[in-house]
Amino acid sequence: MTVAEKILAAHLVEGDPAKDRELGIKIDQTLTQDATGTMAYLQFESMGVARVKTDVSVSYVDHNTVQIGFENADDHDFLQSIARKYGVIYSKAGNGICHQLHLERFGKPGTTLLGSDSHTPTGGGIGQIAIGAGGIDVAVAMAGGAFHIPTPKIRAIVLKGRLGKGVSAKDVILKVLSQFGTKGNVGWIFEYTGPGVATLDVPSRATIANMGAELGVTTSVFPSDAVTRQFLAAQGRAKDFTEILPDRGAKYDDTFTIDLSSLEPLMAAPHSPGNIVTVKSMKGTKVNQIMIGSCTNSSYRDIRTVALYLKGRHVADDVEVGIACGSRQVVNMLAKDGSLAILHSAGCRMLENACGFCIGAHMSPRTGAVSLRTNNRNFEGRSGTKSAGIYLVSPETAAASALTGRVELPTEHPVARVPSPRKFPVDDAMFLYRATAGRGVRGTEIVRGPNIAPVPKGEPLADSLKAACAIKAGDKITTDHIMPAGARLKYRSNIPEYAKFVFEPCDPGFHDKCLANKAAGIANVIVAGESYGQGSSREHAALCPMYLGVKAVVAKSIERIHRANLINFGIVPFEFENPEDYGKIEAGDRFELKGLRKAVEGDGRLVFKTPKGEIRAVARLSGREKHIVLCGGLLASL
Repeated sequence: MTVAEKILAAHLVEGDPAKDRELGIKIDQTLTQDATGTMAYLQFESMGVARVKTDVSVSYVDHNTVQIGFENADDHDFLQSIARKYGVIYSKAGNGICHQLHLERFGKPGTTLLGSDSHTPTGGGIGQIAIGAGGIDVAVAMAGGAFHIPTPKIRAIVLKGRLGKGVSAKDVILKVLSQFGTKGNVGWIFEYTGPGVATLDVPSRATIANMGAELGVTTSVFPSDAVTRQFLAAQGRAKDFTEILPDRGAKYDDTFTIDLSSLEPLMAAPHSPGNIVTVKSMKGTKVNQIMIGSCTNSSYRDIRTVALYLKGRHVADDVEVGIACGSRQVVNMLAKDGSLAILHSAGCRMLENACGFCIGAHMSPRTGAVSLRTNNRNFEGRSGTKSAGIYLVSPETAAASALTGRVELPTEHPVARVPSPRKFPVDDAMFLYRATAGRGVRGTEIVRGPNIAPVPKGEPLADSLKAACAIKAGDKITTDHIMPAGARLKYRSNIPEYAKFVFEPCDPGFHDKCLANKAAGIANVIVAGESYGQGSSREHAALCPMYLGVKAVVAKSIERIHRANLINFGIVPFEFENPEDYGKIEAGDRFELKGLRKAVEGDGRLVFKTPKGEIRAVARLSGREKHIVLCGGLLASL
């Protein structure tokens, strides 16, 4: 068996991998972050469960830590009181980024982790099956329910050789993205194997697993081996180690080999993580801003490497450099070894240990800027500046370029590799309620600010509906297109308010058109191209459209997490049987959805009769998914 097969087999509670297209697995651990967690806990609360039933559940505050207005602070108080009541560990704002913290303090080889953040697969770096999902799926897992995934195909990414100087894990995952792209990988697990794996420390493995989210795979996983053992022991968690290696002769559905020794520095050019070019081809390009951090590259290894590049030097006068460490542990280590002083003296801006710039919550670049960033996504406008060109790079490339204000090759003047620490300084003071984890504190009063609104529930699916195409979107529409992040995220706990901004970057009038149609008894339908719903696990990208009367999406293809979120909120996820039919429908077209309920109950096939002709679409749903959609969503089905 492969590593993935071993862990899944140990957690299988529903389905047979040999014959079923969907599996149900037991979840050992969950994580939430504040941008998605508020809704997840509102949904958990509505289920009437007395306490969480997982081994470990952690609520992290790392996204909206900038408290402009009352909304974010109110949500943090809500999350803290919920955690105390239901037995969840609470990580205070400033403690760090959820994935970095979870890797350090809670991740456990051989277990399953479900998180309301698409980059939860970071945990695959220590041999966890870690999966991103919508908040309601995480709420169900906290209540003891199974999580369902498509029966996976497993691709072996065979690593051989050793990375050269100035080349790092970020270049490995960018190489994988150059091969497999950001679409067409739904239902796959990428398992890293081969002799080259032993040359990568845990932070490097985590970087690679983290950006597997950009591939659209279910998750990515590394073996749990001697390197994993050393990392956990250094964190004071040796007892959490379990060796998990693929069996000799384990069979994979596909294999792709990377010779680490032949890799060169890479970068993702605007506006997709899959738009891969070599750093060499961009050498000399003027840079205005460099941002280092995010859940992809904020470990001690990453930031210490940057400090080594900048030691005794100063960043270019005309470039802004900001650095956000992944955790307080990282900051403490950098302070003790002198790296913080180096970075400060070099002219870097030291930012809070949070997601911040990655989600456009601050540090937006100037108009038309070129910004090099070590994070994982460079979707148009995600930085907060639509005209900016965002390039995804390694910490090495970022540091080398900071010195001249132009794109530079880190291999030309490489620094020494940062060795894995023998011992990490452990300070868990900002993890609250560890003593009551899994039990909770009875009588805790839940704090609810005025921005926290009840969770809307869907209605049972009608058999026939008058409908209108509310928007016709193109390919690679991300959840940031559907539900803007950045400053808009402060409305995440208030669906009627947040729904005002659905598709704001694409069609600012979408909200008003949908409400007008809804008032007239007309269902709204979203039409889209390939890879609809890329990016964040933010379930608001389905929940807010549901609130606006969206009953169906018809796309050429839909990404895994967003498809699950659509189903969870009673929106039928149709795909064109013939992709050319995309041209037969335009925004504003009216049509009828005759036999909609019967189609969902049956084989999922439905004919849309539009002014330009018939469109044939299919919603391929499991029996469980059919039940959820017919009821009007997961909450309505419970």
